[in-house]
Amino acid sequence: MSQMTSQDIPTQIKNPDLVERRRRQIVDAAVQLFIEKGFHKTTTRQIAQAAGFSIGSLYEYVSSKEDVLFLVCEAIHAEIKRGVAEALARTMEGRGTLAEVIREYFLVCHRMCDHILLIYQETQSLPQQWRKKVLENEINITGIFVSVLARLVAAGDLPRMEDRAIDLVAHDITVLGHMWTFRRWFLGRHYSIEEYIDLQTDFIMGKATGAMEE
Repeated sequence: MSQMTSQDIPTQIKNPDLVERRRRQIVDAAVQLFIEKGFHKTTTRQIAQAAGFSIGSLYEYVSSKEDVLFLVCEAIHAEIKRGVAEALARTMEGRGTLAEVIREYFLVCHRMCDHILLIYQETQSLPQQWRKKVLENEINITGIFVSVLARLVAAGDLPRMEDRAIDLVAHDITVLGHMWTFRRWFLGRHYSIEEYIDLQTDFIMGKATGAMEE
């Protein structure tokens, strides 16, 4: 069975670049409404108004409120993949690769705090096929960190680890990025994002280089 993506959401517009730009406008407007009013109390008409569209124009790009919520998920995952790919392109050798990937991922989580919080709150509101895809995307993001860790271990830049230990460290990275979202009401008062990145990177690198060493 093929994976579902935002391209599976019907649109009446033939220009893919225009579709991407307009859907991003819709996503940004919807995120704030969903947070303020809740997913179920927000109407498509309110989303259209906040995005600067007529309701008819909105339906040229999406067919339902659930489509919009799924596009929020896709926007997060696309941004993370893009940021991590750029980090890998900047540095491909040594332990610095891991630190750079962690940094870029945490910065994406910082920029998209509201989006990430919303997804955790409202994923259950998605139809089953979209919900399954969101969970697959979460695993795929963690898989990026698994690949980076495994490559560094194979190159001798990190101590030898079992596959299950690599998986656990990769999930640690994923969740610690999200923690900035969940606990920002406290963390934001006591740490800058740069301080948070530095401290958590030291923690993750310590796990990867010390606690997991056999």
